[in-house]
Amino acid sequence: MDCPRCHGPMAVKEFGEIKIDECPQCTGMWFDQGEFRAAKDQADPDLNWLDFDIWKHEDQFQVAAHPLQCPTCSVEMYAVNYSHTEVEIDYCAVCHGLWLDGGEFTRIIEALEQELENKDVTDYVKASLKEAKEVIAGPEKSASEWKDFTTVLRMLQYRIFSEKPRLLTELIDAQKGTPIW
Repeated sequence: MDCPRCHGPMAVKEFGEIKIDECPQCTGMWFDQGEFRAAKDQADPDLNWLDFDIWKHEDQFQVAAHPLQCPTCSVEMYAVNYSHTEVEIDYCAVCHGLWLDGGEFTRIIEALEQELENKDVTDYVKASLKEAKEVIAGPEKSASEWKDFTTVLRMLQYRIFSEKPRLLTELIDAQKGTPIW
């Protein structure tokens, strides 16, 4: 497979349990359908429940034809400028692959991590209810949904204790049998 940017041969790069194609010259990365999500989850397991859906918020992205050709099917890809990430994702409408220029994968991960940090308790409660519903009736495998659910609950716990540190102290004291008052 050749790089859509440099046109040189790309190398296979192991990213956790998955293999992606990376250009050794420009460090751009090609993700076949589904590989981006797996790579994101490998980069930061706390993000496994948080999807980076380029089509999620229509008001936050712009789509334009792009001169880059898909390295898999050789059709012209579309450039999607997505919101606050300042990342231009090159997307193939035929095979649903994604091309990210060098450094863009890291910027997406950082933006998602920032999104986690900006969520408050209410956001995490809503997310945990949504994930609980998906455990019961979700489209993915139940093990995957359960993992997402437990991650959200853990993040909710972190958020509660970071906003209410005294509560954590009181819970620890209660476990030890220390009187709270």
